[in-house]
Amino acid sequence: MKLTLAENIRAFRKERRLTQEQFAEAMGVTVGSVYKWETSQTIPELSMLVEIADFFDTSMDALLGYRVKDNHIAAIGERLREFCRVRNPEALVEAEKALKKFPDSFAVVLDCARAYAFFGGGSKNRAETRRALELYEQAKLLISQNHDPEISEQTISREMARAWLLLGECEKSIELLKKNNAGGVYSDSIGVVLALYLKKYEEAEPFLAESLLLNTIGLMDSIAGYALILSARGEYGAAKRMLSGLVTYLAPLKEGEKVDFADKIMASIYTVMAYIHTLEGKPEKAAASLRDVLAVVRQFDGAPDYGIQTLRCPVHRSDVILNDSLGATATDSVETILKLLGNRELTRIWKELVNDER
Repeated sequence: MKLTLAENIRAFRKERRLTQEQFAEAMGVTVGSVYKWETSQTIPELSMLVEIADFFDTSMDALLGYRVKDNHIAAIGERLREFCRVRNPEALVEAEKALKKFPDSFAVVLDCARAYAFFGGGSKNRAETRRALELYEQAKLLISQNHDPEISEQTISREMARAWLLLGECEKSIELLKKNNAGGVYSDSIGVVLALYLKKYEEAEPFLAESLLLNTIGLMDSIAGYALILSARGEYGAAKRMLSGLVTYLAPLKEGEKVDFADKIMASIYTVMAYIHTLEGKPEKAAASLRDVLAVVRQFDGAPDYGIQTLRCPVHRSDVILNDSLGATATDSVETILKLLGNRELTRIWKELVNDER
């Protein structure tokens, strides 16, 4: 606990525009005493502290500079995170104090586990990392108290897997990740550990391939959504650059000239691009984009293939069926997007192109 008594006496004195001599006279002490108070060489007696506080019309707490520490659970977590942010090792002292006070609090135990994992990993301190693992296990036993939807046994297990990796226990790390890999959420981590740490390339490949596919789908959704946000702000150039970058990324996934699911996805992207052209007041460019979209969707719907075998993506499973939530056919997907965008000009251009085709 740090007090700021000396600084406060000096600040209060100057605020009243008093010299040390004047203040000493008011307090009935020597100038040397005031000087020593203000330079932290001595501390006034308790009775004198009361007189000083009364003279400056302030409280003893304010005079001393003492602030009551907020020991509520949420405040403890915030304090630990701030210590970690600036890599202040006081975090671990604070953590042990918190654990003594709240040994059965899920939030406290998890925050303390994370603090130990942070410092153990940064300094390669095995004892601190093992302490983190102990606390993670304890947190899992208290998981019923958790109300944060972003935290689950699955996410805690991933943090534990990282701690095992820091200890050089690669097999334990992978085992924990595999047990919690529902939906392939940790396939990337499993694959990297197998390839980078254990040099088990053949075993790593299926996990990395699955991760590549899942992350590609996530990337498409993120970029398309963000392009719409940028468009709503009038940042059309930035939105188009994002979509063009996505197309560049997706293009190598196509295998050969056959129209496949990648083209179905591209059609959706170019529909959004046409929307941006419309917002820019460039209907001719919007029409050109939608004309290309119409040609692709007609080819895909004429011979649909929702399998993954036509993509240049090293997924080892042949039972993977690709799909999206926009519609059963490529045409349905485009028309769903047009409906969701709600742009009359764009919808009009699409209907005219469809009618001309007939």
